[in-house]
Amino acid sequence: MLRRLPAPLLAALGAATLSACVSFGSEPPPFLLTLDADAAPAAGQARTAGEDQALTILIPTAPQKLRTQRIPVQQDDASIAYVKDAQWVEAPQRLFQRLLSETVAARTSRVILDEGQYLTAPGEQLAGQLMEFGVDEATNEAVVVYQAMLVEAGGKTVTQRRFEAREPIGGKIEAKPVGTALTAAANRVAGDVAGWLAG
Repeated sequence: MLRRLPAPLLAALGAATLSACVSFGSEPPPFLLTLDADAAPAAGQARTAGEDQALTILIPTAPQKLRTQRIPVQQDDASIAYVKDAQWVEAPQRLFQRLLSETVAARTSRVILDEGQYLTAPGEQLAGQLMEFGVDEATNEAVVVYQAMLVEAGGKTVTQRRFEAREPIGGKIEAKPVGTALTAAANRVAGDVAGWLAG
């Protein structure tokens, strides 16, 4: 003889069965990482530039291993892993572009725009490629490599320069120390770029 189960119990059993069969993805990381600029322009400071004197800093391109919010670890020439529980709050290319803009604005007298801000001519443009933004396991260092390309207003002249910074992690390859080391390396690169542009 069959007995009828109450409707709430049937619903609970169905939910339990469903949860055993369907995966909704891995657990989110305990926190998200971001980049903080060591230098920032003073609040309330006004700057003026003609349309050919402004500098537009574009979001850099990046290889496939960096087109993720995770942090790559170069284990050898052919192997890449990712730091456990480490995830950027947004794409590292966008974080680096914002840090670079803040640093250049703070350390030069240039009017800095990004590609979504200029209304007429973008002036000079700083493009480039974020070639490395992760961990070198062999040396236990955070590595940032940025290949910059400065395009003169009007596009008549292009100048390239490569910038690199390494920062020791000083412990295990874990989210917080790696994030701290990458922030330090990114700030060093941004500072070097600002010095190049100011010179």
